[in-house]
Amino acid sequence: MSFISVFDVLGPNMIGPSSSHTAGAALIAHLAHKLIPAPLKRADFTLYGSFARTYQGHGTDRALLGGILGFTPDDLNIRDSFNIARQRGLEYSFTPNRTETDVHPNTVDIRMENTLGQVMTVRGESLGGGKVRIVAIDGVPVDFTGEYAAVIAIHQDKPGVVAHITKVLSDRNVNIAFMRLSREAKGDIAYSIIESDGTLPEGIPEQLKTNPYIHDVMIVQP
Repeated sequence: MSFISVFDVLGPNMIGPSSSHTAGAALIAHLAHKLIPAPLKRADFTLYGSFARTYQGHGTDRALLGGILGFTPDDLNIRDSFNIARQRGLEYSFTPNRTETDVHPNTVDIRMENTLGQVMTVRGESLGGGKVRIVAIDGVPVDFTGEYAAVIAIHQDKPGVVAHITKVLSDRNVNIAFMRLSREAKGDIAYSIIESDGTLPEGIPEQLKTNPYIHDVMIVQP
């Protein structure tokens, strides 16, 4: 017998008409914007499935833009995200993809470019009830939801790197709830995603980067 939470019935605290098409969309973009240093100068959204069919009517475009600006799903600024984006000089585009169907019905690819010239692409899925999952970063499969604090380390697939990561977190008394490793190929770029059920202390990126094979570290607080 399965059980559901009262929060699954009531839905999330949000701006907009749909937990999947607005709250979920805003949360995907909000998580994505945490993965690249601010400020952004451009964000391009490619929408699939029902996102592609109804993104204007359900306010998915407004919610995605609000999330990439840093607004959470319950932030009233989402209503004015188009104007705020123009005020901040953020360029953006929305492209519906109605030909690729082998994806989750509520999927979006977000290509971000910041003022430093750094580019990152994030794919997210809206699962319903305001819950989401990030499933790819720069084409590499990953899996995290943003419900937990997360350390995302981009590194070479080399012996000892994961041991270094776990030791640093253990020394800082971080309790690891989940840990996943994804890589492009053996010895190539890898992503280690460590989720913790507590708030992450400051200084972790600097400590992790003492390993020469770790290229970048991103922290996502819940």
